[in-house]
Amino acid sequence: MPRSERSPLLLAGLLAGMGAAHFAVPRPFDAIVPRTLPGSPRTWTHASGVAELVLAAGVALPRTRKTAALATAALFVGVFPANVKMAWDWRHRPAPLKAAAVARLPFQVPLVMWARSVAEGARTATTAEGRS
Repeated sequence: MPRSERSPLLLAGLLAGMGAAHFAVPRPFDAIVPRTLPGSPRTWTHASGVAELVLAAGVALPRTRKTAALATAALFVGVFPANVKMAWDWRHRPAPLKAAAVARLPFQVPLVMWARSVAEGARTATTAEGRS
């Protein structure tokens, strides 16, 4: 399978795995929901899990890939405050945990870029199909 076909499926797999984790082990996700959001953290955990599962399906399907990948990039931007909250909350934890929480922050950038790349690849594939 060419890399261009594998990348969307890997992104879909990441989204599906994280979405499922929101339901299988919700407590860590509840803990990083910013307190400024209305409602219960569990509601936000489940809502974001559903969003990730829906986006995983959308990214996996060529017909919806472009839109879903762009929405995925937006999701990765949108969850950044939760990652910041986690880094702040974990500032007094043992060094390896603190380092892991802080190290997550810059990884949002490549995740956003990956999702945008998948969207661009879908756009290119759609354009190429239209010319055939």
